[in-house]
Amino acid sequence: MNHIENIKKLFNKNFVESPLIESFEAGNVILTSGKLVASDPLITSEMPAFTTVFPIGEFAVLVHKEIESNCIAYTEIVFSAAEITTWELATSEGQNLTELEEGEIYGFPVESGMGCLMDYETQENLNLLEQHLFKRKGDDFTGIYEEFFHEHFFQEEGAVNQYAFLKPNDEKPGNLFAFETGYGEGFYASYIGFDKNNVPVKVVSEFVEIN
Repeated sequence: MNHIENIKKLFNKNFVESPLIESFEAGNVILTSGKLVASDPLITSEMPAFTTVFPIGEFAVLVHKEIESNCIAYTEIVFSAAEITTWELATSEGQNLTELEEGEIYGFPVESGMGCLMDYETQENLNLLEQHLFKRKGDDFTGIYEEFFHEHFFQEEGAVNQYAFLKPNDEKPGNLFAFETGYGEGFYASYIGFDKNNVPVKVVSEFVEIN
């Protein structure tokens, strides 16, 4: 099945109706510029934002897990409850949908098993935090994952969290949504649903395709 047709089937409504998927609200992501980035922040610290400009504000993030594996299959940011009339593969500057061969996608690479959704300004703040920690700790700096992300994914009792909302700068309003991507490493696409006025209604990132 065509990826967009499958996304349309699952996400055109305000809820996902599939016996293979468990859905729940994870929390809210804050977009300060409307320039959304999807990345593995441990390998791509300066990922370009999508060319689509999204609303500015605080928006609900939904997580959709594959019940059989308990892995995150989809993440969804909801901007409004408007009816979706069209879906498009999310692209960044320089990417042209007409250049894709059948079955090809644009997306972001994951090597660490973790993805992030965040505003472009938040990505800049995350990079500034990494530089600050490196300068302050020097040879004791163990990397941005150990210094910033790790404690939110692993608890003292051994439990592993699949996602977290984090602020790289407590004095700035933006936050990021970090999460485990599907079965781990891969190359993952995002899809944008638009209303009749071509305003984004939601953006869905796919990590495990479920028909």
